[in-house]
Amino acid sequence: MKTENGVLMQMARESLKGKWGIAIGTLVVYLLIVVALQIIPVVGPIVSLLITGPLAIGLAIFSLSISRNQDTKLEQIFQGFNNFGTALGAYLLMVLFIILWMLLLIIPGIIASISYSMTFYILADDNSISAMDAIKKSKKMMDGYKWKYFCLGLRFFGWALLCILTLGIGFLWLMPYIQVSMAKFYDDIKANPLES
Repeated sequence: MKTENGVLMQMARESLKGKWGIAIGTLVVYLLIVVALQIIPVVGPIVSLLITGPLAIGLAIFSLSISRNQDTKLEQIFQGFNNFGTALGAYLLMVLFIILWMLLLIIPGIIASISYSMTFYILADDNSISAMDAIKKSKKMMDGYKWKYFCLGLRFFGWALLCILTLGIGFLWLMPYIQVSMAKFYDDIKANPLES
Protein backbone atom coordinates (compact mmCIF):
# COMPACT_ATOMS: atom_id res chain seq x y z
CA MET A 1 0.00 0.00 0.00
CA LYS A 2 1.46 3.34 -1.04
CA THR A 3 1.95 5.97 1.66
CA GLU A 4 -0.09 9.19 1.51
CA ASN A 5 1.84 12.32 0.52
CA GLY A 6 1.01 14.06 3.81
CA VAL A 7 2.46 11.10 5.71
CA LEU A 8 5.62 11.14 3.53
CA MET A 9 6.07 14.84 4.37
CA GLN A 10 5.60 14.13 8.07
CA MET A 11 8.16 11.32 7.83
CA ALA A 12 10.56 13.73 6.09
CA ARG A 13 10.21 16.24 8.97
CA GLU A 14 10.88 13.44 11.46
CA SER A 15 14.03 12.40 9.55
CA LEU A 16 15.24 16.01 9.48
CA LYS A 17 14.96 16.41 13.27
CA GLY A 18 18.44 17.08 14.58
CA LYS A 19 19.79 17.26 11.02
CA TRP A 20 18.49 20.65 9.88
CA GLY A 21 21.94 22.22 10.39
CA ILE A 22 23.78 19.76 8.14
CA ALA A 23 20.90 19.81 5.62
CA ILE A 24 20.89 23.62 5.35
CA GLY A 25 24.70 23.83 5.35
CA THR A 26 24.97 21.28 2.55
CA LEU A 27 22.29 23.06 0.54
CA VAL A 28 24.19 26.36 0.92
CA VAL A 29 27.40 24.74 -0.38
CA TYR A 30 25.46 23.19 -3.29
CA LEU A 31 23.84 26.54 -4.16
CA LEU A 32 27.15 28.43 -3.90
CA ILE A 33 28.72 26.05 -6.43
CA VAL A 34 25.77 26.36 -8.82
CA VAL A 35 25.53 30.17 -8.54
CA ALA A 36 29.31 30.67 -8.78
CA LEU A 37 29.39 28.74 -12.04
CA GLN A 38 26.60 30.86 -13.51
CA ILE A 39 28.58 34.04 -12.78
CA ILE A 40 31.76 32.91 -14.57
CA PRO A 41 31.49 33.96 -18.23
CA VAL A 42 31.87 31.40 -21.07
CA VAL A 43 33.50 28.62 -19.01
CA GLY A 44 30.91 28.67 -16.20
CA PRO A 45 27.93 27.36 -18.19
CA ILE A 46 30.08 24.62 -19.77
CA VAL A 47 31.39 23.45 -16.38
CA SER A 48 27.86 23.71 -15.01
CA LEU A 49 26.60 21.40 -17.77
CA LEU A 50 29.34 18.88 -16.91
CA ILE A 51 28.80 18.82 -13.15
CA THR A 52 24.99 19.10 -12.84
CA GLY A 53 24.51 15.31 -13.20
CA PRO A 54 27.14 14.31 -10.63
CA LEU A 55 25.89 16.96 -8.18
CA ALA A 56 22.30 15.75 -8.67
CA ILE A 57 23.36 12.20 -7.78
CA GLY A 58 25.27 13.56 -4.78
CA LEU A 59 22.21 15.47 -3.62
CA ALA A 60 20.13 12.30 -4.02
CA ILE A 61 22.69 10.31 -1.96
CA PHE A 62 22.63 13.01 0.73
CA SER A 63 18.81 13.21 0.78
CA LEU A 64 18.42 9.43 0.90
CA SER A 65 20.87 9.18 3.82
CA ILE A 66 18.79 11.69 5.82
CA SER A 67 15.55 9.99 4.75
CA ARG A 68 16.86 6.58 5.81
CA ASN A 69 18.28 7.94 9.10
CA GLN A 70 21.82 7.00 8.07
CA ASP A 71 25.08 8.83 8.72
CA THR A 72 24.94 12.12 6.81
CA LYS A 73 27.94 14.17 5.64
CA LEU A 74 28.36 17.22 3.44
CA GLU A 75 30.89 15.33 1.27
CA GLN A 76 28.07 13.09 0.02
CA ILE A 77 27.03 15.77 -2.48
CA PHE A 78 30.32 15.11 -4.31
CA GLN A 79 29.94 11.30 -4.45
CA GLY A 80 28.25 11.53 -7.84
CA PHE A 81 31.67 12.34 -9.30
CA ASN A 82 32.74 8.75 -8.50
CA ASN A 83 30.44 7.74 -11.37
CA PHE A 84 31.01 10.83 -13.53
CA GLY A 85 30.34 9.32 -16.98
CA THR A 86 27.02 7.76 -16.02
CA ALA A 87 25.93 10.89 -14.13
CA LEU A 88 26.75 13.14 -17.07
CA GLY A 89 25.12 10.74 -19.54
CA ALA A 90 21.93 10.50 -17.47
CA TYR A 91 21.67 14.28 -17.19
CA LEU A 92 22.27 14.91 -20.90
CA LEU A 93 19.83 12.16 -21.96
CA MET A 94 17.15 13.47 -19.61
CA VAL A 95 17.56 17.02 -20.93
CA LEU A 96 17.44 15.77 -24.52
CA PHE A 97 14.33 13.63 -23.97
CA ILE A 98 12.51 16.40 -22.08
CA ILE A 99 13.31 18.94 -24.82
CA LEU A 100 12.06 16.51 -27.48
CA TRP A 101 8.81 15.99 -25.54
CA MET A 102 8.51 19.77 -25.05
CA LEU A 103 8.59 20.18 -28.83
CA LEU A 104 5.23 18.40 -28.91
CA LEU A 105 3.74 20.65 -26.22
CA ILE A 106 4.47 21.81 -22.67
CA ILE A 107 2.31 19.14 -21.00
CA PRO A 108 4.12 16.14 -22.56
CA GLY A 109 7.40 17.75 -21.48
CA ILE A 110 6.18 18.06 -17.89
CA ILE A 111 4.96 14.45 -17.91
CA ALA A 112 8.34 13.32 -19.28
CA SER A 113 10.26 15.23 -16.59
CA ILE A 114 8.08 13.60 -13.91
CA SER A 115 8.65 10.17 -15.52
CA TYR A 116 12.43 10.65 -15.31
CA SER A 117 12.37 12.21 -11.80
CA MET A 118 13.60 9.08 -9.99
CA THR A 119 16.68 8.65 -12.24
CA PHE A 120 19.22 10.23 -9.88
CA TYR A 121 17.83 8.35 -6.86
CA ILE A 122 18.17 5.11 -8.81
CA LEU A 123 21.79 6.00 -9.69
CA ALA A 124 22.42 6.94 -6.06
CA ASP A 125 21.24 3.48 -4.99
CA ASP A 126 22.95 1.49 -7.77
CA ASN A 127 26.19 2.79 -9.30
CA SER A 128 26.44 -0.23 -11.61
CA ILE A 129 23.35 0.67 -13.67
CA SER A 130 23.77 2.54 -16.97
CA ALA A 131 22.33 6.01 -17.57
CA MET A 132 19.75 4.75 -20.07
CA ASP A 133 18.72 1.85 -17.83
CA ALA A 134 18.26 4.24 -14.90
CA ILE A 135 16.02 6.47 -17.04
CA LYS A 136 14.00 3.44 -18.21
CA LYS A 137 13.71 2.17 -14.62
CA SER A 138 12.54 5.61 -13.46
CA LYS A 139 9.92 5.68 -16.20
CA LYS A 140 8.68 2.23 -15.17
CA MET A 141 8.71 3.11 -11.44
CA MET A 142 6.71 6.29 -12.04
CA ASP A 143 4.06 4.44 -14.08
CA GLY A 144 0.89 5.02 -12.08
CA TYR A 145 2.60 7.43 -9.66
CA LYS A 146 3.05 10.54 -11.83
CA TRP A 147 -0.07 12.26 -10.51
CA LYS A 148 0.87 11.44 -6.91
CA TYR A 149 4.34 12.93 -7.49
CA PHE A 150 2.81 16.05 -9.09
CA CYS A 151 0.47 16.48 -6.10
CA LEU A 152 3.39 16.09 -3.70
CA GLY A 153 5.20 18.89 -5.52
CA LEU A 154 2.06 21.07 -5.37
CA ARG A 155 1.96 20.69 -1.58
CA PHE A 156 5.14 22.77 -1.41
CA PHE A 157 3.78 25.61 -3.57
CA GLY A 158 2.21 27.50 -0.65
CA TRP A 159 5.40 27.10 1.36
CA ALA A 160 7.38 28.50 -1.58
CA LEU A 161 5.15 31.59 -1.66
CA LEU A 162 5.76 32.09 2.07
CA CYS A 163 9.51 31.72 1.47
CA ILE A 164 9.37 34.55 -1.06
CA LEU A 165 7.91 36.77 1.69
CA THR A 166 11.03 36.03 3.79
CA LEU A 167 13.18 37.43 0.94
CA GLY A 168 14.09 33.86 0.03
CA ILE A 169 15.64 32.94 3.38
CA GLY A 170 12.87 30.40 4.03
CA PHE A 171 14.05 28.38 1.03
CA LEU A 172 17.05 27.27 3.13
CA TRP A 173 14.58 25.20 5.16
CA LEU A 174 12.13 24.42 2.38
CA MET A 175 14.64 22.93 -0.08
CA PRO A 176 15.96 20.21 2.30
CA TYR A 177 12.34 19.48 3.27
CA ILE A 178 11.43 18.99 -0.40
CA GLN A 179 14.54 16.88 -1.11
CA VAL A 180 13.95 14.53 1.83
CA SER A 181 10.23 14.28 1.01
CA MET A 182 11.12 13.27 -2.55
CA ALA A 183 13.59 10.70 -1.17
CA LYS A 184 10.76 9.31 0.98
CA PHE A 185 8.57 9.19 -2.14
CA TYR A 186 11.28 7.25 -4.00
CA ASP A 187 11.71 4.69 -1.21
CA ASP A 188 7.93 4.33 -0.94
CA ILE A 189 7.29 3.58 -4.62
CA LYS A 190 10.40 1.40 -4.77
CA ALA A 191 8.95 -0.70 -1.94
CA ASN A 192 5.41 -0.62 -3.36
CA PRO A 193 5.57 -1.07 -7.17
CA LEU A 194 2.27 -1.16 -9.04
CA GLU A 195 1.33 -4.55 -10.44
CA SER A 196 1.74 -4.67 -14.23
